[in-house]
Amino acid sequence: MDEQNQKPWMRSDGGAGAVVLFFIFLFIFSKWGPAINFATTTQSRGEPMVVTGEGKATAVPDIAKVEAGIQDSGLTLLQVQDSVNKKSQSLVAALKKLGIEEKDIKTNSYNIYPQQDYQSNPPSVTGYQVSINYEITVRKIDNVNSVLTTVTTSGANLVGGVSFNLSDDARKKAMDAARQDAVKIAKENAESLAKASGISLGKIINVTENQNSFPRPMSLTATGGGPDKSIAQPNIQPGETEIDLTISLSYEVR
Repeated sequence: MDEQNQKPWMRSDGGAGAVVLFFIFLFIFSKWGPAINFATTTQSRGEPMVVTGEGKATAVPDIAKVEAGIQDSGLTLLQVQDSVNKKSQSLVAALKKLGIEEKDIKTNSYNIYPQQDYQSNPPSVTGYQVSINYEITVRKIDNVNSVLTTVTTSGANLVGGVSFNLSDDARKKAMDAARQDAVKIAKENAESLAKASGISLGKIINVTENQNSFPRPMSLTATGGGPDKSIAQPNIQPGETEIDLTISLSYEVR
């Protein structure tokens, strides 16, 4: 076979054959060769770097809310209402003696329930049940135990519960402390990440906040059949409330 009749890929003096062989070997390697993993991290020009920091702060609740009520029943509505009203007046007067202001004694509900005899035809009303429920705000947290004792010995036969929370001022102080903690951690994370990756940080261009949890009130549920002068002084402690939030900082990347 002369040189003129040789196929292009058979010629030894040209570069075309080498190119063809390269692509043949590349195809074989990509088809049956070992897989190669590539992991890359890219940062587009002008795209900010976002870091987060979690901050926590604890505070002792300084407000308590006590739920208490009076329930009574009788043959006539007027009779029952009069009984409930007198007991309510006695309860409110006792609370005021403890220093509870009238604005902090809130009537949550006033209910009237006719009691019926369904065995008669037609059913007939045999009496009435009346209940009144109060929400009492205790702004001096040390008075919670005294309030509980007072309501149960001054006519209240329903005690729905006790919840503790933070006043606006106390909540603001705790939130500020948690924010400062979160921002400090976020900045430390940003500096560490920038140093490790070899980038330069610019100014902070955006800040976002996310509250991770809300204070959970501590509750106590109880019911009683009537006032008991020998009732023991309860021991209710407010404990601590934790504020937990996350701050995200967006940095310019130089």
